[in-house]
Amino acid sequence: MDHPAPRSPTLTETVFDLYGPVVPDQPVILSVPHAGRDYPDDLFAAARVQPQMLRRLEDRWVDLLAHPLIADGFSVLVARSPRAMIDLNRHEREIDPAMIADLPRNVPLQTSVKLRGGLGLFPRRMPGAHELWQRPMLWAEAVRRVEELHRPYHAAVARLMTAARQAHGHAILIDLHSMPPLPPPAAGQSAPALVLGDRFGRSASTRLMMLATDIAESHGFSVAQNSPYAGDHMVDRHGRPEQGMHAIQIEIDRSLYLDVALERPGPGVARMQALVSNIAQALAAELPRADYALAAE
Repeated sequence: MDHPAPRSPTLTETVFDLYGPVVPDQPVILSVPHAGRDYPDDLFAAARVQPQMLRRLEDRWVDLLAHPLIADGFSVLVARSPRAMIDLNRHEREIDPAMIADLPRNVPLQTSVKLRGGLGLFPRRMPGAHELWQRPMLWAEAVRRVEELHRPYHAAVARLMTAARQAHGHAILIDLHSMPPLPPPAAGQSAPALVLGDRFGRSASTRLMMLATDIAESHGFSVAQNSPYAGDHMVDRHGRPEQGMHAIQIEIDRSLYLDVALERPGPGVARMQALVSNIAQALAAELPRADYALAAE
């Protein structure tokens, strides 16, 4: 199944493509940080595993689900650099010390459950691969990736959010991801097709979360909120409900839009595109309310 690329981006950089206006026409902005597929040769050369193992870190082809919104003029930011190189959804200090050969003594680092599981700023391991890399990287390379890839992406998100709030009175970030199929929560219950995360109310108004949930359920999908994914650094950093900045992470079961091998786009792409578009359109049409911030507390 062929899926044409969206129209040319407004701005292209090493780390991302920005589609749509830099002053968003809508209060809703989309971020797709884990779909990057631009692998430099030296990254593959440094790996202990085969390229297909590194590609398992991707939210495979989830950027396809934003294509109709790009065509409708929404501002959409899509990462180009792969997650294997740097995880844009982690804090820039969320670094496993074992990943760095010459870590300076005075560098303050930040730990997390994800990092201890091998998925920090620089992914170290994953199921089926105890170590992804032949050797630790130099600190200078870590700094380069942060300065050239991580910071520009987040600066672009911040600029879009600020511009949207100034133009529309508030801004809503949808951080779009995909997830492996989840097990049913209990016997006789359906596994969630989507998981919405707002850091347990800290990054977005509950009203907006409920609206997104209602739209997904009207499409016939089961929805979970904040479990097992509550959102990570992207929504935590850019969601400030008390300032009119809302951020929601959406995780979509990738078996709903990929083939049976979870490798290539499958027959469900159009259905999931419609779902993502309907959620974004509904959030964009929701007028600012004085109780947004209160609802998020």
